[in-house]
Amino acid sequence: MKIVIEYKENETTKANLKVVLAKYLSDFAIRITFNDGTEKLVDFKSFLDKSLNPSIKKYLDESNFSKFKIVDGNLNWSDYDLIFPIRDLYKGKID
Repeated sequence: MKIVIEYKENETTKANLKVVLAKYLSDFAIRITFNDGTEKLVDFKSFLDKSLNPSIKKYLDESNFSKFKIVDGNLNWSDYDLIFPIRDLYKGKID
């Protein structure tokens, strides 16, 4: 008899992901730790540079960008003025 156990990440697992720690390093990069222990270094600079929206462009000022908070397990800037899908943060890439 052979017992096979297969682990497959499902939507429920992904839905429970939360940011538990985030540290601004420099040049628009944040090291993010998730509740499953995964750490990602996310570079936001390219996203901010490409944006044409003035509400997003204002975060090219590092003093604004570095003032994020962790709210309900996600990164949040200025009371939801700027927020990213948790899956993108978990992938480590913002498009």
